[in-house]
Amino acid sequence: MAQQLFAYIGHKNGVADDTALELITAAGKIYPDASVTAVITGSGADIEAVSNAVAASYPEVWKFDNAALAYPNGEVLRNLLLNNIPADAIILFAHDTLGMDLAPGLSIKLDSAFVSDAVDIQGVEGNNLKIIRQEYSGMASTHVRCGVSNGVVITCRPGSFQPDESKAIAGQVVDKSVEAGDLSAKRRFLEVVAAEVGDVDITKSDVLVSVGRGIEDEENIEIAEELAETIGAVVSCSRPIVDAKWLEKSRQVGTSGQTVKPKVYLALGISGSFQHLGGLKGSPFIVAVNKNPKAPIFQVADVGVVQDLLEFVPTLTEKIKEG
Repeated sequence: MAQQLFAYIGHKNGVADDTALELITAAGKIYPDASVTAVITGSGADIEAVSNAVAASYPEVWKFDNAALAYPNGEVLRNLLLNNIPADAIILFAHDTLGMDLAPGLSIKLDSAFVSDAVDIQGVEGNNLKIIRQEYSGMASTHVRCGVSNGVVITCRPGSFQPDESKAIAGQVVDKSVEAGDLSAKRRFLEVVAAEVGDVDITKSDVLVSVGRGIEDEENIEIAEELAETIGAVVSCSRPIVDAKWLEKSRQVGTSGQTVKPKVYLALGISGSFQHLGGLKGSPFIVAVNKNPKAPIFQVADVGVVQDLLEFVPTLTEKIKEG
């Protein structure tokens, strides 16, 4: 008999994270015909709005409304889930900062199998669930088998599962706030420290020209800037460029930088680590230029160009200007 499937849904300012629809796809690869229950935590009007929106895609939504849940705290959420989730359930999280904090400890408390950063799921065969992860910055794939009898806790890499927008249902929102249980914790939320605002807000741009380690030298960033100016885009970057102090932190895309939602994303000399791709939301059209044909970025790119960007980008810019 198939275990119950649950998906923890992150949200901000009353809007569910893009991974909400990706987790439906991931769950469907485990048990195609099984029903998935969404779990949403928070406080006040925001959680009400998110719960109703998510119910359009999930048949059942468990809502936990409590002041202690206003800011997502992994320690608090572990207690809540332990109090309410069946011990043999399969639970999906996004592989983001909260998922990485919450999921490992939860699996220990549940005595369940734990698989982090899943990029694909191949379903259950016998008593084993087959999951694919990536190692060495995406250069190798690992096929993992784990038993499902005692449940499984999985974090799924954002952007790896196609969002399921096919289901338009009238799901049921179940208010389980009174069943939350003990939400005390040794750590507590203090404040949100807003990131420093730079000269350009990359989160507002529809087209980004993003540079990575492959740009090789600070002076070569001019190549990307010229292309960006030609097509009306904004220059962004991956973490190595910020670490080298070639561009300011406000231009970094990734889990430790900015989360962006452009329509078009040009990745120049970017390998495509999950930390970087975690900052990309909304399924943009990705064009990748990298001289390494095995770069992980090509696995998510809509168009891939295997060439030295220092040769390709100036030529592309000139052709655009001629057109």
